[in-house]
Amino acid sequence: MKSKKTKENIMIGCEELAALTLLKKSGVGLVEAAQVAYSVIARLRQKGRSAHYEIACVEVVEEGIKVIETREKTVPFAEAARLSIEARAGRRPTTLRDLRHFTSRMLRVEGVGERPLRAMGVDECRNLLQKSFGSSAHSYRKGRAVLHSIFAYGKRRGWCAGNPVDDIETPSVSENEIVPLTLQQIRKLEDAATKTEHADMRLSLHLLTYCGLRPAEVARLSPQDIRWKEGEVVVRPVVSKTGGGRVVPLYCKGKLRGVRRIIPRNWTVRWKKLRRAAGLRTWQADVLRHTFATYHATYFRNLPELQLEMGHSSPNLLRTRYVNAMHVTRHEASAFFGVR
Repeated sequence: MKSKKTKENIMIGCEELAALTLLKKSGVGLVEAAQVAYSVIARLRQKGRSAHYEIACVEVVEEGIKVIETREKTVPFAEAARLSIEARAGRRPTTLRDLRHFTSRMLRVEGVGERPLRAMGVDECRNLLQKSFGSSAHSYRKGRAVLHSIFAYGKRRGWCAGNPVDDIETPSVSENEIVPLTLQQIRKLEDAATKTEHADMRLSLHLLTYCGLRPAEVARLSPQDIRWKEGEVVVRPVVSKTGGGRVVPLYCKGKLRGVRRIIPRNWTVRWKKLRRAAGLRTWQADVLRHTFATYHATYFRNLPELQLEMGHSSPNLLRTRYVNAMHVTRHEASAFFGVR
């Protein structure tokens, strides 16, 4: 008859053999497995778990696997970019066009489309921006904003842990001085708009010149946005560039007598033709908006009011960028608004 100690030795030998058989399939050695198990049990003891270690260990392993799966969850950069654009399908066509354009330029960089979003770090993103937009500070800034939005969307979806673009510096852009149009140049535009072929642009020209609206805002206006009786223009959020609504007085309303109250189709092409007809071949973007701001500030001397009419969140941009009063006198500002 075998002793109790002999039976225990046989049992231990069988358990070890079974354990070795299981571990052999995993490629983990017995000592390594024992170290892991001991570490888990020690932590469980620290947490006050004094019984059913085998069940607790299984729970720890299952939860750990979930954490690892979550940590490793990701998609290729190209897919993240595509889905982030689809998520903003409600944006304006011009916004979506820009998103696709800048994303397309980044995807031209070899290998970037297949890169796991989670694996891309600060240096890789900086190099991507440099290769895609390094020749233009302005494009680099816009490209950085688009790349940031892709990672922000990926972070919300759990495809990356953070946004590496946060740590990429935004290059400063040297803005050229925008000189407001002279009264003579404004009259040339107005005279050109009286011609039959440009008459449909008279209202648009007035809104650009005497209300400070952006060209894209004028092109999006609907007839009901102009309150003729109240003498004001409502720039709805869907019309505004910044997504914020505002109300602008319809200055110099008397100039609009007999003007057709329409915003014509094919607006951008017609606007270019009007400028050329006025002999203004060289044209700075938003120069009429700067013109309005400069004459307004010089005449009314009320920056808070101008800030509201321009739709700016603060007066800083007016002081540093839009108002160029050195080119306009008080007398010229009075003539601009029809005051003698």
